[in-house]
Amino acid sequence: MVVALLLLGGVLTVSGCGTRLPASAFSQAPAAPQNVFVDGVSATQIKVGMIDSITSPVGADAFSGPGYGARAFFNALNAAGGVDGRKIVVDQCDDSGSGLGNKQCVNKLIDQDRVFAFAGNSIFDYAGAAYVSSHDVPDIGGQPIDNAYNQYPHLYGIYGSSDPRQGTVGWNGRLYGGTEVYEYFKQQLGAHVAAVVAYNQPDSVRFAQYTADGLRAVGYAVVSEQIDFALPNFAAIASDMKGRGVQVVFDAIDTSGNARLCAAIDQVGLGLVAKVTTVQSWDQTVPATYSAAPRCRNVLYATASDRNYQDTKYPAVAAFRVAMQKYFPDRRDRLSMWELEGWISAQWLTDAVASCGAAVSRGCVERFMNRPETYDAHGLIIPTDFVVSRPGPTQNGCLNVARWQDSAYGGKGGWVTQVPDMDTNCFVGPVISYKP
Repeated sequence: MVVALLLLGGVLTVSGCGTRLPASAFSQAPAAPQNVFVDGVSATQIKVGMIDSITSPVGADAFSGPGYGARAFFNALNAAGGVDGRKIVVDQCDDSGSGLGNKQCVNKLIDQDRVFAFAGNSIFDYAGAAYVSSHDVPDIGGQPIDNAYNQYPHLYGIYGSSDPRQGTVGWNGRLYGGTEVYEYFKQQLGAHVAAVVAYNQPDSVRFAQYTADGLRAVGYAVVSEQIDFALPNFAAIASDMKGRGVQVVFDAIDTSGNARLCAAIDQVGLGLVAKVTTVQSWDQTVPATYSAAPRCRNVLYATASDRNYQDTKYPAVAAFRVAMQKYFPDRRDRLSMWELEGWISAQWLTDAVASCGAAVSRGCVERFMNRPETYDAHGLIIPTDFVVSRPGPTQNGCLNVARWQDSAYGGKGGWVTQVPDMDTNCFVGPVISYKP
């Protein structure tokens, strides 16, 4: 199918799929920019930095997705005329997944290339975060892989934040999270016995303990399983879970480990109602990754605060898919929620810039980011904000849920959304704190 983005009569037409979007979806505005150069902004362009840990030790696809999505958005935006007549110039840097490499990218993009802001960041070790914030450079919609987005005032993670972000992580060094994910599987699937699988490594154990605490807080019986990272015995773990009546499995291990765990679950005949994975693993590579585990693969669930990247009935998702097919057609079999979140990151920055009119400044962008109104990225995310609010003992949390099904999409397989509306799929539950 031939697809194109055409600006016709103030309406962005997605040719080839019958979808029409208002030009405002790309923050197109008629006002002419002032002929000035301030903070990476000229009369004709805006420089945007992007740091992604593409050549990291965990592989080229692990942290590259957001960069592709953000670049697809900016390419489509530029093809439609840019924002206030200015084109976005993307300056991307691969930090190789190291702290030193990250600092080098940060220094290059800020000091040499003079970027106005960051978007589409997906950074394994954000060692340069303090430098970014100290130079008042907005980082919009980055992936909160480490704690930087819960710590620094000019960094705005893709999921929003109620933390003070004044140099200390979270609230006095503690982070807080809701339990709506666990409530969903308890209330909607009837699960009450859950396993949490971790490696015998401190970070993995810490996150597994946080997960177990949340599960217990909403009434699950929890089975904690630990795998030797050097000499893993997935079969023993799967057999133990079967013997203890586990119905749903959460984990704090990597994608490769999950694939081996699922294969062991199939081999011992453990019938799960759900094997829950992360938004990072909500992607199109499931058939290959879980090729040895067809039963476990088809009870693979993922949760997020975004629309399913396969739900093209939503105009903004359709626009994302059209742009990805046009600019990065080789990504079709590797599409992921992280690519959609990169698109959202670019959209968020663009909307913030558009709010400034012709006089674009970092201060104006940050006023948009810190405003009391929630933001939903044109219907792509559950409304969120950066209003500072101390967490209480409970919260009403909403989420999107999808399940992989081999039979979906004409037998090609894919992620099928399990809830009518992510904005109303909400659960009141305890808030759990932990020290990162």
